[in-house]
Formats: sequence, C-alpha cells, structure tokens
Amino acid sequence: MNISLPLILVNFKAYSQGTGANALKIAKDADLVFKETGVNIGVAPVATDIRMISESVDVPVFAQHVDPIEPGSHTGFLTVEAVKEAGAIGSLVNHSEHRLRLADIDVCINNLRKAGLVSVVCTNNEIVSSAAAALNPDFIAIEPPELIGTGIPVSKAKPEVVTGSLEAVHKVNRNVIVLCGAGITTGDDVYAALKLGTRGVLLASGVVKAKNPFDVLMSMAEAVIKVEE
Repeated sequence: MNISLPLILVNFKAYSQGTGANALKIAKDADLVFKETGVNIGVAPVATDIRMISESVDVPVFAQHVDPIEPGSHTGFLTVEAVKEAGAIGSLVNHSEHRLRLADIDVCINNLRKAGLVSVVCTNNEIVSSAAAALNPDFIAIEPPELIGTGIPVSKAKPEVVTGSLEAVHKVNRNVIVLCGAGITTGDDVYAALKLGTRGVLLASGVVKAKNPFDVLMSMAEAVIKVEE
C-alpha cells in the first residue's frame, strides 16, 4: 500500500486515554485534521480497537505489534492475518516496549509483506537501524528508549542519533523510509525532525495524553506543511 508522506503516526499504546471510546475520538480528530490539511496521520490503537477505528475513519490504521507466527495453535498471540482482517494496513514491529529478536523481526516483516501490509520497524541506534534496514522494511522509526515519554524530542536532544541513523540506513537500503520518534510533542518537534531529513514522526503521549489532541495534531500538520512549502 502506498502511504503519502510525510507521515505523522500516533501510537495509542495502552493508555486509558487512547482505548475504546477515547481512542475513537482521537482517531476522528486525526481524520478531521487530515481532511482539513491533507497531511497524512496514521493511528496505532490497541488490537481490540482496530476494527472499530478502521471502520470509522479514512486515515491509515496500524497495529501496535504482530507476532512472528503463522495462523494456528498460538493462544494469546497476534497474527498478521488477524490485524489485516480487522482493518489494519500495517504494524509497528520491535517497539522499545515490545522488543523482538532480529530473526523474529525478519519473520514479521516478511509476513506483513506477504499480506500486503506495511512494516514500521522501531530501532534505537545506528547499529540496530543498519541491521533492520538490511531486512527491507517499509519504514524504520528511530527512537532512543531513554527519551520515550519524556517530552524531550530526539530531534533536538540527540539530533546526531537521527542523522547518523539516517545515513546508516540509507547506506544499507535507500528504499527504507525513516521516521523519528521519542519525545515528539509539538509542531516545532515535528518541524525539527523533518528538517533533519526524516519523512515523518512516530509519537504517543504528546497526542494521546493531550488536553486537546485535535489542536496538537493540527499544529503538527501545520509544521509539515511549513517544511514542505
């Protein structure tokens, strides 16, 4: 599936503010911002909310995780086929809160590709980013774990991580699209991330825990438009 860029991808995690009816409201805010600005905003709700949200909005819906398995006797696991049937167009893989071994990341990427879904592999440094790039995912999201949830954006606190990882990824595989994550909370953070050469951001609490997610998303979309002008 082709995804328009730059991309703002919002991970709802398992926050109470981003589950059930709350998740649907944020997804509808994202949809409204997309329709008003044309800036692509993806949402990644918990698995139980994927169908409800995918049937209610036009923005792309991602799973937060898939397991490196085929359909079968795997109680409690999540297959690529299941999230696709629920309406997801892709999935995060190897988030810092749900790490996988490199071989399992490879299986997840291949399973997603076979199903026609998009893979967004999360990495934390240049070495891991290079290794992930060799597996040919669609996206890599660079997220130093020590900055996740801090409100301190990697694009400002550790810009060398972003630029170094960008160079490392493209040295291995120029087809991989690089996103920037960790600590992204404002339009200025998005602007800084894009100016470093990334093609979007992956964020969570800055939107999900915001008093007014619509306003935050609109400021981020406006930052994208400013960079693209």
